[in-house]
Amino acid sequence: MKQTDFSVIGFMYKWRFMIAVFFALSILLLQGCSKDGVSPTEQLYQKYFEQNVLNSDFRVSLATDNGSDSTAKYVGWVFKLSKNTFFDGPMTAIKNGVTYTGTWQCNEDYGKLTISITQPSVPASFAFLNREWRFTKKDLPTIEFAPWASLAPIVLHMQRL
Repeated sequence: MKQTDFSVIGFMYKWRFMIAVFFALSILLLQGCSKDGVSPTEQLYQKYFEQNVLNSDFRVSLATDNGSDSTAKYVGWVFKLSKNTFFDGPMTAIKNGVTYTGTWQCNEDYGKLTISITQPSVPASFAFLNREWRFTKKDLPTIEFAPWASLAPIVLHMQRL
């Protein structure tokens, strides 16, 4: 092989390396420019939650506690989560003009929902609702929950009205 053959090969490898570095930097810059440092997946979760859950009226369509059906305790109640941020906000429970208020919180991947309805002194049946829940199904119009970090046979289904 001639000397010029080696210099051409070296030149090609150098440019391949530069092109690879250019693409790597481009990808890093594009990821760093996402809105508020939020990944596209997180933006999708936020948009879904905002459009389908926040500011929507829900009713309890099923509530079971260790095999005992307590759905009837929630007949007529309408629950609504309002937005403070994408991950928390005020919550209301309304029935026949009586309003109870509280808060809700979600984790970043919307796998966990914490409900706390406390004002004014709430009915004893709300103790069942006031806990950390994990989403088991998010197929609207019904959202299904089970207790967070528990395998207890407790189920909550809420249907969007």
